[in-house]
Amino acid sequence: MRKILVAFTFVLGLGFMGSAPAQSVTISEKDATTFNATRTAAEKGDATAQYNLGVMYECGQVVERDDVQAIIWYRKAADQGHADAQFSLCKMYANGLGVTRDDAQSFAWCRKAAEQGNAIAQNNLGTSYATGSGVPKDEEQAVIWYRKSAGQGFDVAQFSLAGMYLSGRGVARDDAQAVVWLRKSADQGFAEAQYVLGGMYAKGQGVAKDDTQAAAWLRKAAKQGDAHAQNTRGVMYKNGEGVAQDEAQAIDWYRKAADQGYAPAQYNLGKMYVAGQGVAKDYVQAVVWFRKAAAQGFVPAQDELRKMGK
Repeated sequence: MRKILVAFTFVLGLGFMGSAPAQSVTISEKDATTFNATRTAAEKGDATAQYNLGVMYECGQVVERDDVQAIIWYRKAADQGHADAQFSLCKMYANGLGVTRDDAQSFAWCRKAAEQGNAIAQNNLGTSYATGSGVPKDEEQAVIWYRKSAGQGFDVAQFSLAGMYLSGRGVARDDAQAVVWLRKSADQGFAEAQYVLGGMYAKGQGVAKDDTQAAAWLRKAAKQGDAHAQNTRGVMYKNGEGVAQDEAQAIDWYRKAADQGYAPAQYNLGKMYVAGQGVAKDYVQAVVWFRKAAAQGFVPAQDELRKMGK
C-alpha cells in the first residue's frame, strides 16, 4: 500500500456563535407567567433569575429579543459573581451584541468566568492568549488555560491543547502528548480531532504507523461532514491506502468534499473525470470542477485549465 499523505492545520479562533435577527413572538399565558416570575425574582436581586432573564432576552424566549436588555440583566448577575452570566457578557462583547464590540471587555469577563471553572470560558481564554485577542499574546498562558478546560473534558480545548503540543507553542513539542489529547477529543466525536488523529496514524507521528487506524478515524470525521477528511478518504480509495481500492468510492468522497467548496477535492474530482476513473470520461465536467477550484486560487487546477486551453 502506498503512503498516505495528509496535511492538516490547527486553526485557533475565538468562536462565538452569532444570534438570529429579532422577531416578534406570541406569548402564551404560561410563558407570561414564567417571564413575570423570573423578572420579579431578578428585580429582587436573585442572580440566577437575572441570568435567566438575560437568556430570555438574548434568545427571544417568551419575550421579543432585545440584546440591550440581555446585557443589562447579564451584567447584574455577573456583578454578583454568576459565572454563566460572566461568560455570556464575554460572548456579547466579542460579537458586539447589545454593546459595542470590545475584545478587552470580552477578555475581562471571560477571565472572571474561567477563574470560577467555566470550561468553555477557560478554552476561550486560552484562545485569547494564543491569538493576542484583547490581551498581549502569551502562548504559555494559552497552554495553561487550554489544559484547565481540557482537564474538565471539553473536546475543543483538548483539540487546541493537542495543537499546541504539535506546534511546540507555549510548551515543548511532543507528538505523543498531542496524540493523547487528540484521542480524548476524537473519542467524544470532535470531527477535526478525528481527522488529525487519522493523519497522525497515517504518518506514524507520535504513534506507530497504522493505515487501518488512519482509515478508521478519517472515516469517522468524513461521516460527520469534515471536507478535509472526505477528500482524504477519496485519496485512500483511489490509491488503496488502508482500504481496498475502489474508484467509485473515491468519486463519492471527492464529490462530498467538492460540494462543500473544498478546492483540493474539486481538483481531484476533475482529474477523475479527465482520466475516466470511477466515472465515464467527461472533459466538460472536468472543466466545471477545475474552474471551481481555480476560482479559489488553487494553482494545480489553474494549471490544468491552462493545459486544456481553458
